[in-house]
Amino acid sequence: MIAIITGASKGLGRAIALQFAAAGYTLIVCARGAKALYDFVEEVQLEYPETTIKALPVDMSIKEEVTAFAEWSLQFGTPAILVNNAGMFLPGSINNEEAGTLEAMINTNLYSAYHLTRALLPSMVANKSGHIFNICSIASLQAYSNGGSYSISKFALLGFSKNLREELKPLGIKVTAVLPGAAYTDSWSGSGVDPKRIMEAHDVAKMVFAASQLSSQAVVEDIILRPQLGDL
Repeated sequence: MIAIITGASKGLGRAIALQFAAAGYTLIVCARGAKALYDFVEEVQLEYPETTIKALPVDMSIKEEVTAFAEWSLQFGTPAILVNNAGMFLPGSINNEEAGTLEAMINTNLYSAYHLTRALLPSMVANKSGHIFNICSIASLQAYSNGGSYSISKFALLGFSKNLREELKPLGIKVTAVLPGAAYTDSWSGSGVDPKRIMEAHDVAKMVFAASQLSSQAVVEDIILRPQLGDL
């Protein structure tokens, strides 16, 4: 079975990819930075030598690169799993953030998932199976200080997930929105936050994988995870 995971070289995407690699899935992954991506490929091949992994550097904020990645991916087969994880965070407030911030957030956090999903869906619909995971955020549910356009884009991604789920219900394709709170990744290094105060990236990965293993009659519509002590 094939799992396509975007933004797979670090953070939640990396943890999710490792979870599916351990289960023997064929991985098709992308990330913007070529070196980090190919370093990750080497890591997977060393840890899981029986796992097949294909990788392509892609800027998911650019539609043409997204559709090219989809076409490249489909040569290996129809995905059983699609994890739309690519994203970026620019802090700021709506009233004073730099011009273009919303466009950057929407392009990376929403349009990446929209265009990739649309490009892969004909093949998935023909198979009448598949499971799409959209990595949203707690920011998809609750506005917070300094969230600005990031929160807007994540609200939109949750809306995309809900509409997509309704459309694909009768076609045998599942859609799950994943809404994690703070999870410790490289981006938290040097922040001063105690790693034990927030979740581990693998906490999110384990939940995604578990949701993917249910019978065809069941779907986890939303996965909400928060640190035990609450949001920061």
